[in-house]
Amino acid sequence: MACVDPDDMRRQAFMRRWAVPSGFSSLDQVASAFEPGGFDVVSLCSPTSVHSEQLRATLSLGPRLVFCEKPVTATVSETTELVRLCEEAGIPLAVNHTRRWATDIQRLASQLRAGAWGPIRSAVGTYNKGVLNNGSHMVDLLHLLLGPLVLEQSGAPLADFWSDDPSVPALLRTPQGIPVHLVIAHARDAAVFELQLITEKAVITMEDGGLKWRVRRVVESPVFSGYRVLDSGEWIAGDYMQATSCAVANLHDHLERGVPLASDGQSALAAQRLCEAIRQAAKPLDHLTH
Repeated sequence: MACVDPDDMRRQAFMRRWAVPSGFSSLDQVASAFEPGGFDVVSLCSPTSVHSEQLRATLSLGPRLVFCEKPVTATVSETTELVRLCEEAGIPLAVNHTRRWATDIQRLASQLRAGAWGPIRSAVGTYNKGVLNNGSHMVDLLHLLLGPLVLEQSGAPLADFWSDDPSVPALLRTPQGIPVHLVIAHARDAAVFELQLITEKAVITMEDGGLKWRVRRVVESPVFSGYRVLDSGEWIAGDYMQATSCAVANLHDHLERGVPLASDGQSALAAQRLCEAIRQAAKPLDHLTH
C-alpha cells in the first residue's frame, strides 16, 4: 500500500519495482495520509539507531502486526519498553531473526527435542561483526535449538566492524550443563557464521550461514575393532534462502489463523539480554595480562 524512504531515488525505484501506489519520505507523512488501522503489516527495515522512534510512530498507525529488523534497539532496557508497548497495544511484534523461519532449522530443532540424535554433548558457534548485530543471530539460533543459556565467562572483545559493538567470545551452558562455546572470527577476513553440534549419534555442522549442512554419523570403525568413529559425512543443501518467504507465510498465518509467530519480541529480547550480558562481562586483553 505504501513505502517510506528519505532517499527520493531509492523510494521511486522501490515503488516502480513493486508497484507500490504511495511513497513518503517520513512516517509523519504516512500518519497524515492514512487513518489508524489502515495497514495489516508495517515492516521496519531501517538502521537500529532509529528503530525506537519509528516503532513508536508505527504503533500510532495501528497496524495488525509489525515486522522489525533485529536488534529491536541497541539496549535491553529500550527493547523491553518497546516490547511492552506492543503487547499493551495488542499489536504482535515479529523480529527478523531469519533462521527461525528456515524449515531445515525448524526440523532440526524438532529432532533435537525428540532425541533423534541422542543427547547433545556440546556446541560451538562461530560469528563476527558484533555480538549484538550478528552474535544475536547466533544466540537466538542456539536458544531455538538448545533452549535457554547461562553465561559462564566472556573473553576479550574485538572491534572487528562496529566501534560500539565488538565481537566477544564466550563460554555458555544450558541448564542441563551442556557447554556452548561462542568463537569469533574477524569481519575484515570473511563473513563467518557457522554452528557445530556434537551429539551422541553425529556431528552436525551448519556452514555458510545456513546455505549448507554437513552430517557425520557415528559408525563402527572399519579399521580398529571395538572403536566408534565418524563417517565421511553427507552434505545437505540448506533452506536459508527460503527463510524470508517462510517468514511472510508465518506472518500471514498468524494474522489469519492465529498460528504462533516463529520469532517475536520476547524471543528477540531473550537473545539480546544474553548478548548484552556477554558484552558487559567482556575483559580487554590488557586487563587479562595483569
